[in-house]
Amino acid sequence: MKSIAIITARGGSKRIPKKNIREFCGKPILAYSIEAALNSGLFDEVMVSTDSEEIADIAREYGADVPFMREAATSGDYATTSDVIMEVTDKYSEMGIKYDYICCIYPTAPFVTAKKLIEAMNVMIEKKPVEVMPIVQFSFPPQRCFVISEDGCVEYKYKEFSQMRSQDLEKQYHDAGQFYIYDAEEYIKRKGIIVDNIMPIVVQETEVQDIDNESDWTIAEIKYKYMKQRDTDA
Repeated sequence: MKSIAIITARGGSKRIPKKNIREFCGKPILAYSIEAALNSGLFDEVMVSTDSEEIADIAREYGADVPFMREAATSGDYATTSDVIMEVTDKYSEMGIKYDYICCIYPTAPFVTAKKLIEAMNVMIEKKPVEVMPIVQFSFPPQRCFVISEDGCVEYKYKEFSQMRSQDLEKQYHDAGQFYIYDAEEYIKRKGIIVDNIMPIVVQETEVQDIDNESDWTIAEIKYKYMKQRDTDA
């Protein structure tokens, strides 16, 4: 069974300039995704899809392959991750290379570890879903959320839950935004639109952080240092 790790790292980030290669706790943030994939030992190919020669150089420095550059059509602000993965699989298919499993790893995901990738791949192999992804529980129950009415007052969005204890509400989760493992054949057949037969691995909130602005970046570094210290002390 052949597997590929695709790390999607285009240039041109606007909110955080050069976000994908900015230094994070001592090295380019992209390096964490590459090292996790390589250290897992799961993949026949660890490649970076990018339109930036600077990113490509750093990717190669940390051990990833960049066999081709991303095309303009998949490098714009409106290109989706699915567009990029489909382009990559098409390119490899043209070279006569096909994979059984695809792992898409985001380039700004320093909380991805070899251990998590192995756990997710084990679920994929044993349970045979279409997709495995890390998820995290909402820190506050969404059922108890407020909305702001037209008169400027806050009100419960779901009034039927307003008097229920938080611990009695159904646990709900969201995408951790780190990586996804796919059955390659099903992914290609569905053109990257996967809405069912998805299995999770559940990760801790201290190991999840969207990084969209400078505050997010600072919080992510704090969480990362905490994770590394905790693992060292364990």
